[in-house]
Amino acid sequence: MSLFDRWRVTLDRLCAEGRFRTLAQPAGLDFSSNDYLGYTKLQHKDAIDLSRSGAASRLLRGEHPIWSEVETRLAQWHGAEAALVLPSGYAANEGLLATLLEPGDVVFSDQLNHASIIDGIRLSRADKEVFLHNDLADLETRLVRRRAERKPGEAWFIVTESLFGMEGDFAPLAQLANLAERHDAHLIVDEAHATGCFGEHGGGLVDAAGLRGRILASVHTGGKALAVPGAYIVGLSLLKDLLVNRCRHLIFTTALPPQIGGWWLEMLDRVPGDQPTRDRLHANVRAFREAAESVKIRIGGNAYIATVPIGDDADAMRAATRLQSLGYDIRAIRPPTVPIGTARLRISIHADHEEATLRELASVLPESL
Repeated sequence: MSLFDRWRVTLDRLCAEGRFRTLAQPAGLDFSSNDYLGYTKLQHKDAIDLSRSGAASRLLRGEHPIWSEVETRLAQWHGAEAALVLPSGYAANEGLLATLLEPGDVVFSDQLNHASIIDGIRLSRADKEVFLHNDLADLETRLVRRRAERKPGEAWFIVTESLFGMEGDFAPLAQLANLAERHDAHLIVDEAHATGCFGEHGGGLVDAAGLRGRILASVHTGGKALAVPGAYIVGLSLLKDLLVNRCRHLIFTTALPPQIGGWWLEMLDRVPGDQPTRDRLHANVRAFREAAESVKIRIGGNAYIATVPIGDDADAMRAATRLQSLGYDIRAIRPPTVPIGTARLRISIHADHEEATLRELASVLPESL
């Protein structure tokens, strides 16, 4: 079998399984993006001096004074020692874990963690324990079982998302911090879907719970609620120094353009004080869930990531297609993004959705399903 035949077999199998993907242009009302605060519609100012940087990695000529300013303000926003900007959330998660974890260490990872977390752990070659999703009892059982064979110098890590992007549910962060402390483990939290939307100043669920001093690091994505390209890691200054010197995802990649640093500063001027938009977002969540309940549609998740469980891949695709034909850009989520047999619709609620639109969407869900 030739290489091209092998590719065709793979694609034909995906078609047969109802999992073949195509790139579709946005159309209709946006209920599929992660623009939770509605910031993508805002215009950016561009007034950055470009003469002090070039197209290179940040350790070469890709560094620019604006990134130092952005990182200082990000650290201040979260009440932490330091922050480090990377080109994407995937690179931040993968790079952080591949750098911190070493062979001989043990990492306890939630069953439904994002692919970037899974890949970072694989790259690290640390010993991995996958615990059942949000199951504290299963995690503690694994921690206790490994304790007798723990070697001197063996570092332990617990890794979770704070708000799971495909489930829409929250991790029990305070209880995870307690377990980490009790078993001398370090807690790392991916805040991709929570940043901007929770806490007094929008810092995320870690800050909202007052856990900043009890975790090793958190990862935050710009390209979701903050509506800016890139991502960043928050933690100790020592951690930042280590990443600058050892993280291949920073060392060997071209820096983001400094214009984008200007967009980050605009975001930092806006988000911490924008409680009215956060309030509208959570009010819209309540309105949509109440409307869905009134037409007897079961909605999963606890926040603005609302899921409609379906199960079969083809059924989920048909439901999404019907909703798209009615003008709602809602996508089906299928394996391998979610476990086999758990295909679903993922409905993303935004702060700038009109309440009437949310109620209309809920009213058409029964016929679409």
